[in-house]
Amino acid sequence: MQKISQTQSILQKLSPQQIQFIKLLQVPTAELRARVEEELEMNLVLEEGGDDYDETESTDTAEAEDDFGDNESDDDDFGDSDRTGDSDVDVGDYLYDEELSGYKMQGDGPSADEDDRDMPLAMQSSLTDALMDQLGFLALDDRDYTIGMQLIGSIDSEGYIRRDLRGIVNDLAFTQNIEMEEEELEQVLALIQGFEPAGIGARSLQECLELQLKRKDQHNPDVHNALRIISLCFEEFTKKHFTKIEKKPDIVEEDLKCAVDIIIRLNPKPGENTSDYARNHYITPDFILRNSFSGKLELSLNSRNAPDLRISKSYAEMLDSYDKGSKKDKKLKQAVVFLKQKLDAAKWFIDAIKQRQQTLLRTMNAIVEYQYDYFQEGDESRLRPMILKDIANQIGMDISTVSRVANSKSVQTDFGIYPLKYFFSESISTDTGEDVSSKEVKFILKEIIDGESKRKPFSDDKLEKLLNDKGYNIARRTVAKYREQMNIPVARLRKEL
Repeated sequence: MQKISQTQSILQKLSPQQIQFIKLLQVPTAELRARVEEELEMNLVLEEGGDDYDETESTDTAEAEDDFGDNESDDDDFGDSDRTGDSDVDVGDYLYDEELSGYKMQGDGPSADEDDRDMPLAMQSSLTDALMDQLGFLALDDRDYTIGMQLIGSIDSEGYIRRDLRGIVNDLAFTQNIEMEEEELEQVLALIQGFEPAGIGARSLQECLELQLKRKDQHNPDVHNALRIISLCFEEFTKKHFTKIEKKPDIVEEDLKCAVDIIIRLNPKPGENTSDYARNHYITPDFILRNSFSGKLELSLNSRNAPDLRISKSYAEMLDSYDKGSKKDKKLKQAVVFLKQKLDAAKWFIDAIKQRQQTLLRTMNAIVEYQYDYFQEGDESRLRPMILKDIANQIGMDISTVSRVANSKSVQTDFGIYPLKYFFSESISTDTGEDVSSKEVKFILKEIIDGESKRKPFSDDKLEKLLNDKGYNIARRTVAKYREQMNIPVARLRKEL
């Protein structure tokens, strides 16, 4: 029998404003502009340029920031809950004061007389466009041209056709009404595999390497041996079982070495990293850290983190007119209530942008202070063990807030651009009882592997013993984990002739 009962419980829930702030905090600098433009489209009261935003409602933003970071489930004060009510509107809360500074503060970014320049992007054709251009040079009839288009559309970003040809045949039958056999499809595919870059349109790594080798001088005995190795001993080659390959007729150790040198220079992903077809990617750092001549570290936010936003003067004047005129017109009052909602949202967004700045700076300042020795010289061995909790405790914020900043932001230093999460690492104990960063251990591990004999690479057991001899208390499974994190293969795959 079902019963209806009432229960009382306390739940922690994020307000809509807090959820929006969390999302805004996670946005990297490169995407912040798009987020601001989205808000400008949605809110007619918000606009760019000038310094007319009234900060009288935002004087407590810095104090409220701690509450945001410390407990993200607490209630916030951004915007009144009675936004849609019929109570009288306090127009004075929304009028601007020209004598007050805007959100954009001194030192936040370029001055008013500086040009707002966008970074130019190089225009380059995509791989698909280049292949379609080459397809157009072939004297194909409409049927074969359509088949070629279908095949090019099936090539992935690495340059492979990973779909089964039978599936492509079915697609042509259903979408283009072209009935055909796989043999006919393979004939058109062979034409595409003759396009640039070499190896394009392959269905496997083995076929990709074969296609590239077939374009080389076949009278060269080393090329001939390389093609034989890929065609007949591909599995042994990928596992570096060179002794098994040497048992094949007419392949001696010296010939094998020359053939392998040719193979390792081939491109396993012809669709990527080619100067003609690759897209340009830019990293926009969120912070800029400079080491001055005096040895002092100077941290600043990227100026793109300080969009120049304000409350629209025309709408503020509209509210001013309402305040001075008759307030009995019901339609006018409804319009003012609507404007109040938009003004609340605009003021909250401006405050949230400012709070985002402050949170980013507090977090990064704490990281710089914690890793001060590293930022002085960029010596990886001087990185201290640091976890999210260390920074959260230092700045008095929640771990989740620090995590959101660290996972999506980067800093430009005198020795490169690094994601913030790079500076977080576990600790490893030494024989002296001192805790060192796992980054330091990885650095030493890489030095050992770089200095090993490639004819007889060190196993993980041997690497464990060498690290223990250097004073690092580390287990073999941890060595394997660090090696995998650095994308270093096992000893067998590091072996060279």
